[in-house]
Formats: sequence, structure tokens, C-alpha cells
Amino acid sequence: MGIEIGILILGILAGVMSGLFGIGGGIIMVPALIAIFGMDMLNANATSLAAMLLPVGVLGVITYYKAGYINIRESLWLSVGLLAGSFFGAELAVSVDVKVLSKLYAAFLLYVAVGYLDIPKLIRGKKHEKPENPIDGERIRHSFWIYVAVGILAGVIAGLFGKGGGLVIVPILIKFFHYNPKAASATSLAALQLPVGLPSVIVYAEGGYLNWIYAGLMALGILGGVFFGTKLAIKLPAAIFKKVYAVFLLGVAVYMVYKYI
Repeated sequence: MGIEIGILILGILAGVMSGLFGIGGGIIMVPALIAIFGMDMLNANATSLAAMLLPVGVLGVITYYKAGYINIRESLWLSVGLLAGSFFGAELAVSVDVKVLSKLYAAFLLYVAVGYLDIPKLIRGKKHEKPENPIDGERIRHSFWIYVAVGILAGVIAGLFGKGGGLVIVPILIKFFHYNPKAASATSLAALQLPVGLPSVIVYAEGGYLNWIYAGLMALGILGGVFFGTKLAIKLPAAIFKKVYAVFLLGVAVYMVYKYI
């Protein structure tokens, strides 16, 4: 019973992070399942992916949508790309040097994080912040195939590392599409609600690596955690939200380098 309660708590924590940063939660769940619960990598990946199959973040998506942060059509195109990209990621995982790719991935996260922190501006001091505009600010709009392409890239990364789709989508939407940080997290979270990891879960299940009970408990925890994470994200001022997200990216980048060094 102790393990089951621990799995549920881990799901809640992963859900809070998912709602706050628009990620799938695998970056939290997989390392914890290995380090704390003694799972091997394949079982941890399978449990994490299966826990995210159902729309466990739907309460958070509804909250973000009501606050005006989500464009449903763009999220759907991202989902299409994620689903397709997962196949390519699985193929690449068996033929590419993951250590090299992980360092490139970490370098990308570091680049984005440092840009978000804007060290020179911190040294100069605060300036007047522009009023926050949830979704219709001066962001760059693109045709649907660009969103599909971003989703494919995120799906490939997720397929290679068992996690990380949202960690690709959110920075790209902010950096290159000029999304409000909260709108980027909200759009990413919405895109992850479709069962984009189903192909991977089927492979794991056929290999005997999936514990459905643990996955179900994790999903239950995520369902509640995402709701609180989105509530917290909406209340945070945009400038602070961006800095918090930057610190999170730095932590993930360090973890990626340490794990695959």
C-alpha cells in the first residue's frame, strides 16, 4: 500500500508541473520511478507514457481556456505532429547516439533558459512591463503545417527520451512564435491531451513492461495536480512565470547532461 500511495503522490507532483509548465510530466515521473521506486528504465517509461494516455490534464486545459490562453485549432495541429513524430523518435532511438543528441537537447534548453532570464536586464534593474495579453498579442501567426512540424520535432524528442515533448513545444512557441509564456504552456498542455504516446505504450505493453495499476494511480494523481498547477500559473505575473520556467529549464538541462554524460 505504501508504494501505491507514493505513486499517487508522485502523480500529483507531476500534474502540478504539467499544469504549470505545459509539459507531459515524464521529466518528473521517469527519474522518480527509477530512483525512488526502483523501476528499470523501460518500466518507468511505460508507466509514465501510459499515465498520460487519458486526458488527465483536461481540468487544467479547461481552466486555461476559460482564461483565454488556448487556441484549440493550433493545439490540434501540434497533436497531429506529436503523434507522427513519436514513430520517427522510436526509430531514431535504436540508431542514433543518444548521448550526443541529449547534449544538443540540453544546449537548446540552456540557450532558451538564459534568454528568458535576461541577465543584462536583471543587472540594469526592472523596467515597466507591458500589460499581459493572454493570446492575441503581437505574436507571429503561421499556417497549420508549421504547427504540425513543431509537433513532429517534439514527438521525435519524446520518442527518444520517453519525455520532453512539451519542453520543445513551449520554448519554440515563446521564442519564435512570440506566444505569451502562459499561452504557450496552455497550448502545449492542450496538445498533449490526445493519446499521442499510444504507439509507444503498445510497444511497451507487448514487451511486458507496463504496470497498469501504477499507471492508473499516476493518472489519478496527475488529474488533480494539473488543476492546481494551472491555477498557480494563471495567478503568477507573466514576468515571474517566465523566470520560474527558465529555472525549471536549467534544471532539466543539467539533468540531461548528467544522465547521458
